[in-house]
Amino acid sequence: MRMLVVEETRMLASAMACALARADLTPESARTVAEAEELLSSYAFDAVVLDLDEPREEDGIALLRKLRKAGNKTPMVVLSDRVDPYARVEGLKAGADDYLSKPFLFDELVARIEAVMRRVDDRLGPCISAGNVSYDLDSGIATVDGGVLALSPRERKLLELLLRRKERVVPIGTIQDHLCGLNDLISTNALEVCVHRLRKKLANKGCGLTIENVRGLGYKIASAASVLA
Repeated sequence: MRMLVVEETRMLASAMACALARADLTPESARTVAEAEELLSSYAFDAVVLDLDEPREEDGIALLRKLRKAGNKTPMVVLSDRVDPYARVEGLKAGADDYLSKPFLFDELVARIEAVMRRVDDRLGPCISAGNVSYDLDSGIATVDGGVLALSPRERKLLELLLRRKERVVPIGTIQDHLCGLNDLISTNALEVCVHRLRKKLANKGCGLTIENVRGLGYKIASAASVLA
């Protein structure tokens, strides 16, 4: 799972990154709100940890509101050293999924991240879909118009990731991180082969969707008609 940590203090950012990595999460850091906004506009993250300490608290709140208004549903855990309960209310109303006061245990931070991500999965339900393709999260079975799609373990993980983020481009690095647990490493060439095979299987089943290569960024699920146009 790919995480974005927005933290100005280098030492704290490094400590949080180590804690997240120990929990099998893949952290990436942003030092400023502006840098975080740029990353979030270009890449897909599974969750964000956002420090709202002064002097950039207002910028962080503004970023939360902007992302939610734009439809970005990435889970957000806010950190702050303010003890004012109204600060917590403001953060949650701006779009945060959870609010953690400093000082905190890194284990608690990881637990809260995992909790908000579970809530996202619960909202998705047992099945995710786009067009006429569906993927059952419990069984790992993919179908097109109800017909089972025979997929390899790597193809199943790729399809699940793309369907979870069907409205966004998924960066190549994110996909490689998501798939590497199957073999500890997946090269760019191996990823291209996996995409090609999954794309072909979707087409052979009459799926109205395909996997679009967004040059220089990554891949996304898209209408087959719009890609061919």
